[in-house]
Amino acid sequence: MKLEKVIRIAWGGLARNKLRSLLTMLGVIIGVSAVIIMIAISAGTEAAISDQITSLGTNLVFVGANFSRGGFGGGGSSGGLVYDDAFAISDNVNGVQAVVVEQQSSETVKAGNISLDSVSILGTTEGFPSVRDMEMAQGRYFSQAEIDRKQKVVVLGSSLGEELFDDQPPVGQSLTIGTTKFTVIGVFEEKGLVGDVDYDARIYLPITVVFQKFTPTQFARMIGDRVRLIYVELEPDAIQEDVILQIELLLAKRHDVSLEEPDFVVTTQQDLINTQEATTEAFRNLLAWVAAVSLLVGGIGIMNIMMVSVTERTREIGIRQSVGASPSDIRGQFLTEALLLSLVGGVIGILTGIGGAWLFGALGEMRTVVVPSSILLAFSSAAAVGIFFGYYPANNASQLDPIEALRHE
Repeated sequence: MKLEKVIRIAWGGLARNKLRSLLTMLGVIIGVSAVIIMIAISAGTEAAISDQITSLGTNLVFVGANFSRGGFGGGGSSGGLVYDDAFAISDNVNGVQAVVVEQQSSETVKAGNISLDSVSILGTTEGFPSVRDMEMAQGRYFSQAEIDRKQKVVVLGSSLGEELFDDQPPVGQSLTIGTTKFTVIGVFEEKGLVGDVDYDARIYLPITVVFQKFTPTQFARMIGDRVRLIYVELEPDAIQEDVILQIELLLAKRHDVSLEEPDFVVTTQQDLINTQEATTEAFRNLLAWVAAVSLLVGGIGIMNIMMVSVTERTREIGIRQSVGASPSDIRGQFLTEALLLSLVGGVIGILTGIGGAWLFGALGEMRTVVVPSSILLAFSSAAAVGIFFGYYPANNASQLDPIEALRHE
């Protein structure tokens, strides 16, 4: 029997019970939609993580203290990173465009009659705007000379500038951080949230001032030039592996340690992205299992309905056999019906899944990214479900005895 005729007969069989066919397809529709939506959620999460890391700046290398070697309090020359390490990297490593060190604290800030508690302050170095990919909206950023002289100057995040000074231009105004008065020399353009950090709600000032004024304890002041992380921005044409090797050799020599047991660790943005993606793998696997169960339920539904259909149409099968239909013709008819149920359900599920992923991303807080390969995966899975769960009922139909089938009422 020609394939076109088989499909036409199978479609006619499904059309006779439209509601039942639609309800049977519902399981496949939900399963396919679940595959697309859940992979979209997983891909969106990974894309958001990647964007957050790259939004810190481009072409970055991170040099951190290795706490397994004793961290900040290890003593001796191998006690972790120090502020001067940043200058050494900037001066002695080829391919470095900028080096930044950060030190955080939290203080009360007053400007006129406005007082804000627990404002995040960040002590930074001259290359911060370049490394963090931030632009000045007003004024300027502080210079290395001002950092060296520990001058009381600050740059404000955009929203904090509006909160402290309303409609007045912040540049040139004075404010008090803790008990120390500062002069505002600049305001950053809006940056927004990166991860859970609001860059627009922070105050930026020379790191030497943070070491001097806002290091919280006497012990911390004793080791105030120790830093947790150094950010190194590479030149556009620099070879990352070469720069990393230079940094490792330089710091190993400065700290009198070997490269086999360093008191520092060098990572890249891609390393951070890979680490974050690894943490989402279990979540992605869980979503895949949920989607697979949904498709399995849809397949069981197809098998159940096809078994009922074979029972209901036993006499029709006998008539077809009596006029010359072979067992393979009968098997092909019912297998085609099962396949049509799964494929039509798959197409509807794809449309529903794409729309659901878009709606989920638009209305929810989680980002979604529809992955083209997930559409192919979902559709092929639907076809496989139709064939697998449709074969048993189709085979049963093909093995019916023609005489018994004709006697069936």
